[in-house]
Amino acid sequence: MLHKAVQVRIYPSKEQGILLAQTFGCARWWWNFALNKSIETYKETGKGLSQVALNSLLPKLKKEEDTKWLADCYSQVLQATTLHLTTAYKNFFDKGAGFPKFKSKHGKQSIQYPQNVKIVEGNVKLPGNIGVVKAKIHRPIEGKIKTVTISKAPSGKYFASILTVSEAGGQRPTVEGETPTTAEGKIYGVDLGVKDFAIVTDGEKVSKYSNPRHLARHEKNLKRKQQKLARKQKGSNSRYKHRKIVAKVYERVSNSRQDFLHKLSYKLVSDSQAVIVENLHVKGMVRNHKLAKAISDCGWGTFTNFLAYKLERKGAKLVEINRWFPSSKLCSNCFYQVGDMPLDVREWTCPNCGTHHDRDGNAAINIRAEGVRMLRADGSAVSAVGGEVRPKMGRKSHLRHSPMSTEAPSAYAAG
Repeated sequence: MLHKAVQVRIYPSKEQGILLAQTFGCARWWWNFALNKSIETYKETGKGLSQVALNSLLPKLKKEEDTKWLADCYSQVLQATTLHLTTAYKNFFDKGAGFPKFKSKHGKQSIQYPQNVKIVEGNVKLPGNIGVVKAKIHRPIEGKIKTVTISKAPSGKYFASILTVSEAGGQRPTVEGETPTTAEGKIYGVDLGVKDFAIVTDGEKVSKYSNPRHLARHEKNLKRKQQKLARKQKGSNSRYKHRKIVAKVYERVSNSRQDFLHKLSYKLVSDSQAVIVENLHVKGMVRNHKLAKAISDCGWGTFTNFLAYKLERKGAKLVEINRWFPSSKLCSNCFYQVGDMPLDVREWTCPNCGTHHDRDGNAAINIRAEGVRMLRADGSAVSAVGGEVRPKMGRKSHLRHSPMSTEAPSAYAAG
């Protein structure tokens, strides 16, 4: 089963906008009420409330005088909200995410329709009293529609994320005795950085892709608009207007970053059978206050996710090597490992063989070699998308490297 999501812009009428705002409000209120009820129940009994127990509260709330307006909301939207809350609790107890937070009417708003959404003449038909909403569907919607998430960005734009499921997957069965990869093409090793976003090698040459620094390019404009916003009186129409102006700048930054990441990931995936990256712990890296903004602006995690689903769709592999693998400290020529290498050292010479290395290019070569070794050591290789949704302490490595020695293993020599 192959899941695919397509996000399209929608243009609700004024009346539909009012109905969506009411639905956003109902879903947000129910989330906050259910979360508060779960917290109070846990304090009293030591146990939380299940999805069934929370949903059983809804009929009573819809009959009470103070909350009878919940009956006007499409019932499955509220039930989908309950599902998301219980999933958030599960992720928290699995140590894959933080504790669920209360939702605010400020910022992004979203609701989900789990069924009964249709595409009618290029538009999106929502169940309930909203009806057909004008949409700009820029690509065919293939497969059966599973869920549709309607969201309103802080800039005021509306979007519909249409999740479809189809039987046809990207991978074909592996024949016994053949190489572990299933797609044709190159094997890329990728070292992610700040100055150069990605240093890529295919085993023959090393290519560098500079970091566009999306936030830095808009920082001056963003600062000026945020200063104007700060001078507006709270609660005024002028402040509301300028909040949208600031939100549009952030949206522009986000869109330019996503565009860059999509194009680069597509370029790597289009002619590859495997892409090998480091399993970076970004959350720990941003604790360095000198690099936190620059690292956050890069979008390494998003880039890896883009690689993952694109590779899975093609039937190729994403290999994540252990973050403690000494890719920068290892000589790619003789495999001698140096003891220490500060971040300001960008070039170094191997004391064993005398080879002069560019730090990032050498790291990319080592990352590729280690990934090739892992692929050959384990015929099952790493699935392009697998493991936990939000693993604790960074993305988990599915195939761990063995302790490194100064002698070249045969897999390295062959890779």
